[in-house]
Formats: sequence, C-alpha cells, structure tokens
Amino acid sequence: MGTHTLPGLAGIEHVGFTVPDMEEATTFFVEVIGCDVVYDAGPFHSDTDWMPVHLNVHRQAVARLRFLRCANGPNIELFEYETPDQNSVQPKNSDIGGHHLAFYVSDLDAAVEHLRNLDVRILGEATANEGPSEGQRWVYFLTPWGMQLELVSFPAGKAHEKTASILPWRPE
Repeated sequence: MGTHTLPGLAGIEHVGFTVPDMEEATTFFVEVIGCDVVYDAGPFHSDTDWMPVHLNVHRQAVARLRFLRCANGPNIELFEYETPDQNSVQPKNSDIGGHHLAFYVSDLDAAVEHLRNLDVRILGEATANEGPSEGQRWVYFLTPWGMQLELVSFPAGKAHEKTASILPWRPE
C-alpha cells in the first residue's frame, strides 16, 4: 500500500444511488436482478441544518433509504428524496456525476437473454474487449427510470492480469 492510502481501507461496503420511486427500484433490483432487501430506514428530515451539513442536500429534504445485497460485492443503498430543489433528470454516462453499476455474471449470454425476456432495454450487443481487458465481454442496459447498468463477464480472466502486480478480482 502507498503512503497516501486511507488508513484501514478494507474495500467498498456500499454504493448509493438516488431513485425516483423506491418501490419501482426495489421491484427491479429484486425481481429482475435478484437482489435481496437487507433493511429500510427513514423517512428522515430535520428542522435544523443537519441535512445540508451531513448529506449536502436541501435543508427541507426528506429522505428514506433501503439497503440491498446482490450476491457478492458491495451492498446497494437506494435513496428516495423529496426536496424543493431536486434535479429529476437522470445523468448520462458522459455527464459530470454520470455513473453506472456493473454486475458480474458467469454467463453473459444467459443473463442478456433473461433481461430480454423481461423486456429490459439493452443497449446494443455484447462487446468483447481488446487490449488490457481482452477476455472480458460486457453490455449496458437501462432500468425503467433510465439508470444505466452493465453486465460484465470474464470467466477466463483479462489480458492485463497475466502481468499485473495487483491481484485480479474474482467473484466468490
């Protein structure tokens, strides 16, 4: 580890996303992806500056959250906010703050077929990487509210792992 490493760093515990409708998002992640609900919390609000100080949101924001677990890897924390200054436009990957969440699958073709059978919008066809990520295939898809997600698979590893000084990530 480098001298500028965060003391005690053990990994990523969760990734948080704000969704427009908690129930719709939960249904998608549970019934389409196969995640499990871990717990709910909220709604939270405050008559003080707690929300802007701790969460960097509007003082009058009301938030609720739900934790999900999707097999191995970090948890997903879904937020739903009610706030007077909310931007309701889903960012594109190219926007500042744009993002996507990638799910590792052992059989990319079977996973894509599963999504197609559930009428999930898939963006293009599966792509095979070249260069350092050779051995990996991936495809993006969209949630009903437009959030970008990705399926990724590299069952035989990636090219860069043959010479990498960092141990490769492998699903459990």
